[in-house]
Amino acid sequence: MITPTRELTAQVARDIEVAGTKLDVRMLTIYGGTAYEPQLDALSDGIDIAVGTPGRLLDLANRRALDLSKVQILVLDEADEMLDLGFLPDIEKILAKTPKQRQTLLFSATMPTPILTLARATLNRPVNIRAEGHDAKATVPDVEQFVYQAHDLDKPEVVARILQASGVEKVMVFSRTKRAAQRLADELVDRGFPAAAIHGDLNQAARERALKNFRSGKVNTLVATDVAARGIDISGISHVINYECPDTDATYVHRVGRTARAGNTGIAVTLVDWADVTRWKTIDKSLEIGIPEPTETYSSSPHLYTDLDIPEGTRGRLPGAVPVERPRKAGRDDPERGRRRRGASTAEAKDTASAPTERGERPKRRRRRRRAGVEVAPAEGQAQ
Repeated sequence: MITPTRELTAQVARDIEVAGTKLDVRMLTIYGGTAYEPQLDALSDGIDIAVGTPGRLLDLANRRALDLSKVQILVLDEADEMLDLGFLPDIEKILAKTPKQRQTLLFSATMPTPILTLARATLNRPVNIRAEGHDAKATVPDVEQFVYQAHDLDKPEVVARILQASGVEKVMVFSRTKRAAQRLADELVDRGFPAAAIHGDLNQAARERALKNFRSGKVNTLVATDVAARGIDISGISHVINYECPDTDATYVHRVGRTARAGNTGIAVTLVDWADVTRWKTIDKSLEIGIPEPTETYSSSPHLYTDLDIPEGTRGRLPGAVPVERPRKAGRDDPERGRRRRGASTAEAKDTASAPTERGERPKRRRRRRRAGVEVAPAEGQAQ
């Protein structure tokens, strides 16, 4: 089974373990960011199911540690996401290493043209099954959607007030970039909210820890990029916040689909910058949401409180919140920068130079003479 992200790989593996508890199934999760040795040892002992990301799967197959010539069932999960991440060439190479007589299952929330082309080129008499009604829309009706035109500098305050709305359980905030995701998570923690970030710049251990804390409820706000959070199924998500306008209608559908799952209701809030209004109108028209003109909104706007049931008088910082001090990177104007580079502080160097000798005298400095502009070291024993 092939999945686009490490987090989705781990999630699918957990579900397979539950389903195969009494079947004595030997399963192995395969993805990057982890040591090769345990995976190689498991492959040498033999496995029944492999769940992994395209890069590491292809790597092990090229090393001849993973034999794909005997695959009977091949599953491609979140195929459209693998296309967006540029995994299509790796997928084609993996398919070429599998036998032609196999069963292939391809799952995708959307079916863009390249995915349809891949299906027709690699599948034998494929059957297209749509898991929805004939009158279904892209977004489920159980999601109440709000769209606001907000200023970038006011967005952290808006998000902080939404986190205190009535009925808030777990909240996923989607950001376009890794840097913005980490910055917002740090900002929320400084304001007193239990929040964590998950994005591609974090190592695997940090990403797994953030997801574990979010699942358990230790933190109730997860700020994520689309790549890191794609396909993650976490129960109890009451609110989804698009910190910026999504790039495409498919991205909007995937983000909003994190809430209102398994018959539950949910709330989706999208914050649109002034420069993204035209893009939002395109998404609104494509998905038939019915909110083509976002309402200009600030953290103090009365309709924000009434729409989302935020208690009157709510502010964007919890009582008693203390900002967390984080180490900053040394810049050119940082006095500690040169000291750390030399390995000793300037004060330490001065103390050493001026320290008295055992006879109580300061050490003499060797002076260098110049002859015709050239430095000449004094001869040994020569008076200076």
